Amino acid sequence: MSATLDSKITAAFSKLESSGDFVSFELTPLVGAQVLAQDTLDELRDCTLFDSFVCTDSPLARFKPSSVLSSIALQNALQTPLICTLSMRDRNTTALCGEILGANAFGLRAFLSLTGDPTKLGNTDSKAVFEDNSTRLNAIINALNAGLDLTGNTLKSTPKRIYNCNVINSYAINTKTIESKMIKKIKSTKVDSSCALSAFFSQPVYSIESAHTLLDSLESANRTLGTKVSLVLGFFPVVSYKSAVFLRDKMPGVFIPESWILRLEKAHKSHDPKAEEQKVGLDLSRELFYSLRKIHNKFHFMTNNNLPLARQILL
Repeated sequence: MSATLDSKITAAFSKLESSGDFVSFELTPLVGAQVLAQDTLDELRDCTLFDSFVCTDSPLARFKPSSVLSSIALQNALQTPLICTLSMRDRNTTALCGEILGANAFGLRAFLSLTGDPTKLGNTDSKAVFEDNSTRLNAIINALNAGLDLTGNTLKSTPKRIYNCNVINSYAINTKTIESKMIKKIKSTKVDSSCALSAFFSQPVYSIESAHTLLDSLESANRTLGTKVSLVLGFFPVVSYKSAVFLRDKMPGVFIPESWILRLEKAHKSHDPKAEEQKVGLDLSRELFYSLRKIHNKFHFMTNNNLPLARQILL
């Protein structure tokens, strides 16, 4: 890995871990031998809107190329820091430890650790591993950063710092459960008096109230534990009625207001549904983002690889 890319990784996480602005963009590999289409890669390479890209790990348990190998390929191609999503669902502890350590040798140093969606949502008959949840993944990264293997033995050489982030729901009926989950995850990344967790990436946020709940919960958790973990608000522009209904019915931990559903449903029944849904959804998404930006400065964009849609919100 070039010294320039290494310095970019350090700079991106300095922004993420401090009070500075931070914006990332989610990339989902294509099912094929090429991670992304060449025109998409060219478009992303010329884009200066994002501090980092985040590569998904078979979301909804649907088959996709390896998130680790895809992240290495994308980081090399784009010369921009990659955060590799890594789930407990498809690998046991030994495999996870080996992949993280091996990735470090290729310059991939950042991970978004999660438990993973259940295999029943997927499009294959694969069996889940689920040896443990994401807190075990946190423990693996803690050990490797300390130069130790799974049994506590010293590694032959210490890897460059591995950055670790976790996922948090954006909504809960009982908001105290969000804070308690944050505390549990932060505790699982603490080593002595320091904390190895850089940030929480939230699921998509669709109201100012949800954003305030997340920010207040993390402030309370940090105060309780004496830590300084950051929050990155998930932002998924909804530009179709079908997407809104899916988020409402199929995504636990996400809440989309009924007012959005009703407005998109009305657009769906218009004479030109696709154009009208996109207009209504874009208006709603822009209005929300402008409001969120007044209270926070760290965002993660999820647009199904649609960079022009992210541009329409950000620019």
